[in-house]
Amino acid sequence: MSQADHERCPGARHDGGVTAPAEELIVLVDDEGRAIGSMPKRMVHHGETPLHRAFSAYLFDEQGRLLVTRRAEGKATFPGMWTNTVCGHPGPGEDDVSAIARRARDELGLDVADLRPAVPGYRYRAVFRGVVENEICPVYLGRFSGRPVPDPTEVGDWALLDWAAFRRRQDAEGDAWSPWCREQARLIEEQGLAG
Repeated sequence: MSQADHERCPGARHDGGVTAPAEELIVLVDDEGRAIGSMPKRMVHHGETPLHRAFSAYLFDEQGRLLVTRRAEGKATFPGMWTNTVCGHPGPGEDDVSAIARRARDELGLDVADLRPAVPGYRYRAVFRGVVENEICPVYLGRFSGRPVPDPTEVGDWALLDWAAFRRRQDAEGDAWSPWCREQARLIEEQGLAG
């Protein structure tokens, strides 16, 4: 990596010929969703989490079953809860579709296709054990192929469910599911996009 390349990659380290990846950054936004800066991911979530960009994706297999995941117990926010397929944060200059593809690959070893917005204006704030999520979080639907190979630091478990079974589980299990997933599922149904 040249000195010029190093300067274009804020946070990257060059050490003895081995380059470590730059620290993951999250995009901070104002109430209208305009970017106003960035912050390292490790510093964002706490009791007064600033509003930031995110996404949620619901991915279906070839039989039309939804892949749901349980967040790893070591996650900083909402550990151990069941949720949608993948959620995360676009980095500076990264569009949602690219960010979803990146996170699906990193967390589940999956390639995605046919991503399309379902609830583009979704925004929420939720608190669990004193840690706040505060996100402008467009919701996407898409497809995946293959079998998940989860990263255990991100995903504790997974299941394939048809939409009706997914909603029955949410109703039966309540707070075992992330609050954004429960609300997003209802909004997806209201858009006529479920099933």
